[in-house]
Amino acid sequence: MVCGMSLDELDDLLLRELHADAPYGDKTTEAVGLCGEGRAEILAKQDLVLAGVAAALRTFELVDPACSWALLAEDGERVGTGTVVAKVFGPIPAILLAERTALNLLQRLCGIATFTSRAVGEVEGTGAKVLDTRKTSPGMRVLEKYAVRMGGGHNHRMGLSDAILLKDNHIAAAGSVTAAVASAKERAGALWKVEVEVTDLDLYREALAAGADVILLDNMSERDMAAAVASRPPGVTLEASGGMTLDRLRRVAELGLDYVSVGALTHSAPAADLSLELLPSR
Repeated sequence: MVCGMSLDELDDLLLRELHADAPYGDKTTEAVGLCGEGRAEILAKQDLVLAGVAAALRTFELVDPACSWALLAEDGERVGTGTVVAKVFGPIPAILLAERTALNLLQRLCGIATFTSRAVGEVEGTGAKVLDTRKTSPGMRVLEKYAVRMGGGHNHRMGLSDAILLKDNHIAAAGSVTAAVASAKERAGALWKVEVEVTDLDLYREALAAGADVILLDNMSERDMAAAVASRPPGVTLEASGGMTLDRLRRVAELGLDYVSVGALTHSAPAADLSLELLPSR
């Protein structure tokens, strides 16, 4: 496993990206006639939280098994501007061909980890935990959720197979919150918790009466979320979601919620700024 992903899955992902970037080779490097052995440094150009370094460095090995690398910092570590996080050694054409694919992956994952770290910092001391969602990039879910963990956040669920969460369309198809919860509890069995998404206090009260184990307060006002927290019985877990920006997170967490889920961790985190610098030959 590399960064939560099997090596075969990671290689498939990287090889697809390499093919997209250089389906017929690196014409620039070939035109210049570059050859010989080289070494390079991967450099942080901003303060960031690392995630996915080993996954990104695997790119160089796939381009040419003669490439090797050395980690100088670990995933989950906060590093400052100018920090060298890894070194790469190998044929210069291989390093240059792999560069962009490796950096694209690393910048994406470090961006998620860095943004997640900021979100976690906003709720520090409140008792609430920051969760991600399923709003991930195609083919990148395992790695992006790994990056959330490196930033100090928590994974809500990897996918539909991992938990029961009755959302608006499930409720509409079932006819009501009550009917959806009753059916889920009957079919799933006692070992599965049933979570229900609600958008107002009437649906919240219906979910409580139906026996929901976890209730997701979706796009509700802070006033209504506070009312839900005040009236919750023991044993019921409350999660909030919808419009969770960094400047709002602390206010929501301080209401007494157990979890705040933030889709932006994976769908809107800005890429971190890193570069690969080829060093002069000795």
